[in-house]
Amino acid sequence: MTLTPAPAHAVIVVPTSTPMVTIIGSRDELIKTIEQAFPDVVILVRGNEITLDGPSESVATIESLIGEMIIVVRTGQGLTPESVERSIGMLKSNISPAGVLTANIISNRGKSIRAKTANQKTYVDAIDKNTVVFGIGPAGTGKTYLAVAKAVQALQSKKVTRIILTRPAVEAGERLGFLPGTLNEKIDPYLRPLYDALHDMIDPDSIPRLMTSGTIEVAPLAYMRGRTLNDAFIILDEAQNTSAEQMKMFLTRLGFGSTMVITGDVTQVDLPAGTASGLRAVREILTDIDDVEFVELTSGDVVRHKLVGQIVDAYGRYDEAKQQGRK
Repeated sequence: MTLTPAPAHAVIVVPTSTPMVTIIGSRDELIKTIEQAFPDVVILVRGNEITLDGPSESVATIESLIGEMIIVVRTGQGLTPESVERSIGMLKSNISPAGVLTANIISNRGKSIRAKTANQKTYVDAIDKNTVVFGIGPAGTGKTYLAVAKAVQALQSKKVTRIILTRPAVEAGERLGFLPGTLNEKIDPYLRPLYDALHDMIDPDSIPRLMTSGTIEVAPLAYMRGRTLNDAFIILDEAQNTSAEQMKMFLTRLGFGSTMVITGDVTQVDLPAGTASGLRAVREILTDIDDVEFVELTSGDVVRHKLVGQIVDAYGRYDEAKQQGRK
């Protein structure tokens, strides 16, 4: 026998201090997003009241959702259909969206940088709690951007005295030797994403001064060899393109008072054929070591265009099918 969920009726009164357009969307786009997620609930909006009729569990979830949306809006944040979709996913996992979306990391020129998904919040919290953190996931999940934000926060709060950003300069279809310009000009394209993130978080006019003084260093991974990095926030980006030896070399640069964040996507390895990725191996090697945490980000954490998440999933299915075909 199939049990029919008990029907429920609820009326949500949005406080007059919260403009209704911030909750329903400029063209009702936010309410439409909720309706698509809960097709079994009839939602009516009149004035500052939202009426819900449908299965009790769905109605209760929407009530919680709108309450969380009101909290987020009161912090001065805008809501988008994508952020509402992510909020619904958080609630279904018993996570407070407001707790995730209102946790500010840094602010610069009127722009606040925050985690946008539950996994991103887990990643940010892991950086606060551990000395070495690995952020592993596909493009667009914010793993590099949030790491740079935490680095700037640590510098501004004087927890560290410098930021070191590094990447392996692995050729992705081009040979460095054949690119025009000086060594720095050849390497610059590999480091450009790190510069771009910095420019979002620090006054661009101050970045050259900070780099000249050594407070911020952006350099290829090879420049780390032989150094001990004390009182620094160190980020290794694109770590899937390190060899096992390079990964060991980098990790052993850790000095006193430092934090390391290693980011990468194990599905996008550009190493020469036959070279094993250091990022793939390191999880097995360090799995039982305290003060080291691995955080997995997924297509659900992609905060670019929603198609990016679908593309990531499609490639994942394709790669899995290829692997199955080889067995």
